[in-house]
Amino acid sequence: METSENVISMPRIGDDAPDFEAVTTKGRIKFSDFAKDKWVVFFSHPADFTPVCTTEMSGFAQRKAEFDALNTELIGLSIDSIHAHLGWVNNVRNNTGVYFDFPIIADLDMSVSKKYGMLQPNEAETAAVRAVFFIDPKKKIRLIMYYPLNVGRNMDEILRALEALQVADEHKVALPLDWKKGDKVIVPPPKTLEEMDARLADDSIEKVDFYLAKKSL
Repeated sequence: METSENVISMPRIGDDAPDFEAVTTKGRIKFSDFAKDKWVVFFSHPADFTPVCTTEMSGFAQRKAEFDALNTELIGLSIDSIHAHLGWVNNVRNNTGVYFDFPIIADLDMSVSKKYGMLQPNEAETAAVRAVFFIDPKKKIRLIMYYPLNVGRNMDEILRALEALQVADEHKVALPLDWKKGDKVIVPPPKTLEEMDARLADDSIEKVDFYLAKKSL
């Protein structure tokens, strides 16, 4: 039986994003004041100066303009010092020309990692797993991804999921399997007999049946 000391705090979809103050490569931040009226993609990596993490952080940096276009700020984290972060950022820039131009939290005391369930003892007790939190402008957690230490994330999927969340919110629709920008979206199913009959008579949408209908935006 687990004791209370072994229970991991795991934020859930729909929760308020836990607030914190932290030192970052862009200066000290208070998360509740960060990125006002913007989405946030908050992600952790196990350690600076490591190969998979370098590819991932480079991926975020190289595609930062795409996140900017989606009104989204990036913020990273690992359990390293601010000096290690700065050295790593400079090392990658000197060796590859890629610049990590977004804040990276120095979480030496692991306080932020613990709030977000980034420390998972069966994987590592002193390194954050590869977590990704999609947080909306109201600071609500909308989607969570967790990857182990030895498997890198998919940047196309992170951007696809972010855009899907925004499209679903804006148009009050759902998104089908493998949806990407330009694809048809799913119209919410009817909730009454009257709505069902109206749906069946509607020739403006693509219907598989009354409960599964698609339309173009």
